[in-house]
Amino acid sequence: MRICKLIYVLYQIRLLSLVALLRLASAIYASGTNLMALLQFAARTYGDKIALADEQETLTYSQLYEQSKQLSALLKMKYQLVAGQRVGFLCKNHASLVKAIYAVSFTGADIYLLNAEMSKDQLQAILESKDFQLVVYDEELSALLEQTTYLNAKLLSYHPTYPGINNLSATMVSKKQKQRRASSGKLVLLTGGTTGKAKEAAHQPSLFNYLDPFTAFLTRLQILNKHTAYIATPIYHGYGVAVLLLFCALGKKVVIHRGFDAESACRLIREHGVDIVTVVPLMVHKMLKTNADDLKSLSCIASGGAELNPKLVRETLSQLGEVLYNLYGTSEAGLNILAVPQDLAYSAHTIGRKIKGVHVKIMDDQKEEAPIGSVGQICIRNKWSMRNKARTWIETGDLGCRDEKGYYFLRGRVDSMIVSAGENVYPFEVEQILLTHPFIEDAAVIGIADELFGQRLKAWIQLIPGTKMTKDELLDWLRTRLARFQLPKEISFVEQLPYTPLGKLDKKALNTNDHHSL
Repeated sequence: MRICKLIYVLYQIRLLSLVALLRLASAIYASGTNLMALLQFAARTYGDKIALADEQETLTYSQLYEQSKQLSALLKMKYQLVAGQRVGFLCKNHASLVKAIYAVSFTGADIYLLNAEMSKDQLQAILESKDFQLVVYDEELSALLEQTTYLNAKLLSYHPTYPGINNLSATMVSKKQKQRRASSGKLVLLTGGTTGKAKEAAHQPSLFNYLDPFTAFLTRLQILNKHTAYIATPIYHGYGVAVLLLFCALGKKVVIHRGFDAESACRLIREHGVDIVTVVPLMVHKMLKTNADDLKSLSCIASGGAELNPKLVRETLSQLGEVLYNLYGTSEAGLNILAVPQDLAYSAHTIGRKIKGVHVKIMDDQKEEAPIGSVGQICIRNKWSMRNKARTWIETGDLGCRDEKGYYFLRGRVDSMIVSAGENVYPFEVEQILLTHPFIEDAAVIGIADELFGQRLKAWIQLIPGTKMTKDELLDWLRTRLARFQLPKEISFVEQLPYTPLGKLDKKALNTNDHHSL
């Protein structure tokens, strides 16, 4: 059964030919079961096609492979990297990071992708718990690294004169120094973003395990018809690195940039003729406001990492057509649920339907499966989840429900639900109602203590520029749309709501000075 599925996938991506299969087998034989085998196959198959473009260089598949292979030999020689060791990456999106990921994989060492926006204390905790043989880092993050007690080897990603990945990858290595084939180490993502204690999500690359999400991404997003992808999300996030590796296997062009700003993103999409972009919803919102005309080449906007605003769904449809896709997954469990434009036409609120190979349960407070339509925690089991949880149900921490047609809907986080006068209240549902108001640009709702009811809601409202509304006017509008126990006790109008660098609403910052009340 698994072999049949593999043959089907290879047929779908046009690899089911004797020449292609020989190339794949040869790459695995020469490099081992690691990411370098994937890149070697791509180099032999796609050769002079452009593989990667950033602000500093444009590389073909052959160039990316040769430079990554040279870099791997140098890293092994200089830092004695072998299987079982760990290498940390503290980098934004650029070609040096991509080369180093492939190079380290070829040594068999474990790859740890660290959040480049983390605090000093978070980085210190990770460095203390992981005995990294080497840390690859960006020069602008050197001050952060120097504030820690880390004393092992470190290597800059880029530097004009000091040793860096950009210098090492161009250094020639004697052909006599032949690298042995190696099995890939773990690819470890650190969850928890910038606001909490990081947790490991370790993935062991396995072609068989990833066939279902690979096929779902390939077919539902019609990837074979795409030519150029812009990865706007960080590569250190699971979403970004997954798309990078997928497009390598397919011989597509990938465009990356060190950081996201809407003006640069629109320019890159226009200049490179990008037809698929990976984003979080906030990025889509900013790009549409900046220059929607620059986005006309897009046939697929793959949004993930945060909840989609229904108003944004309608705005994207109006300005760009049926190009928006909603992807739901976690660092621990990978991609699990997907909504295509037709699903979003059914409901702008849905995260879609589960993909093949995924088992989903909506669990209530008693750890029993909730009936259709009832809210509970989304729990997931699949073959491609993090290795140490492969056979167990993963509690996502997200609340959701399923309708009778098999569509799933988010209802916020487990720790966001409040009990008000004995009623379960979900702030996310109130946010979704608020966002339908024609004057409201953005909204956030959290629970606050209340002497009479135990807990009530407080709402922060960001109005569309040029509009005005009072608290009483908003409450009058809400009374016809919400139950009494759902009505916010307090409402604050703010200039802008705070977001994390990954584009998620930062509710922990709502009571700080990170935003400005009107």
